[in-house]
Amino acid sequence: MKLQLPDIASGQRAGAALPLKWVGMEGIAIPLNLIEQPSSSIAAKADVFVSLDEADAKGIHMSRLYLRVKDILAREQLSVGVLAALLKELVESQQGLSLAARLQLAFELTIRKPALLSDQFGYQTYPVSIRCEYINEQMNMELSLTIPYSSTCPCSAALSRQAMSDAITSQFSQDLISKEQLLDWVTSQQGSVATPHSQRSYAYLKLRLQNNALPNLETLIKNLEEVIGTPVQTAVKREDEQAFAKLNAENLMFCEDAARRLKLALENNGQVIDYWFKVEHQESLHAHNAVVIDHKSSHGYEKL
Repeated sequence: MKLQLPDIASGQRAGAALPLKWVGMEGIAIPLNLIEQPSSSIAAKADVFVSLDEADAKGIHMSRLYLRVKDILAREQLSVGVLAALLKELVESQQGLSLAARLQLAFELTIRKPALLSDQFGYQTYPVSIRCEYINEQMNMELSLTIPYSSTCPCSAALSRQAMSDAITSQFSQDLISKEQLLDWVTSQQGSVATPHSQRSYAYLKLRLQNNALPNLETLIKNLEEVIGTPVQTAVKREDEQAFAKLNAENLMFCEDAARRLKLALENNGQVIDYWFKVEHQESLHAHNAVVIDHKSSHGYEKL
């Protein structure tokens, strides 16, 4: 026989009759099914909230939020339609207590990446989050990405070239030197006169797309890596490492250079209606970082 258990949330009224903006749960473990990886699900964390608009209600029906997130996201392939339907169900599950819903999904997308020259490959993960809100029967969605890359300082590269020039002048006093002499010296340990400083760098992006589109994440990430020009590598053999060194020499970048590459690409992307990004070069020369922050809108989007 099913027992009649007490329901405090429904049976009692709030001591202070005040509405609350968002009530819910954070860090719910959930499997996601992505278009990019149809054969397997990926582990994600979900934050789910609804508004508590019924001022004197004791609380929301929290377990209903969990059950709908679990039942829908674990079963369906992730899409804009699925997210919109889920948000609407979250509101309806509260039976008049709520008018709005918010959902954030955080996960790491694993991408298979080939080496630059050799036949090797490896895997790299990229942090991704999808945040969507359902307010006044309208859904808005924001996509966040973190993309690591390498950056080599143009100033340091110029100073290194100057140091090499000075060393050649000092090493070879005669006006004419043989090509063989010069090559022997350059390829010796003495030829390592100075190296420009490079650093692990990151682009943090928040995007809003036309019609709340959910793009192919792997394609979007690869396109942004091509824009920056120096994505970090996975498996490398010696020929790959040399190719990477050449790639960095061809793409000397201050943080301003990387930021302008990204901004130009975002401005020229007809799907992107709003953006915020932060470019961070974690310098090897300094103990602090070089940073650029930029955004399209002027309505406080930077704080999101």
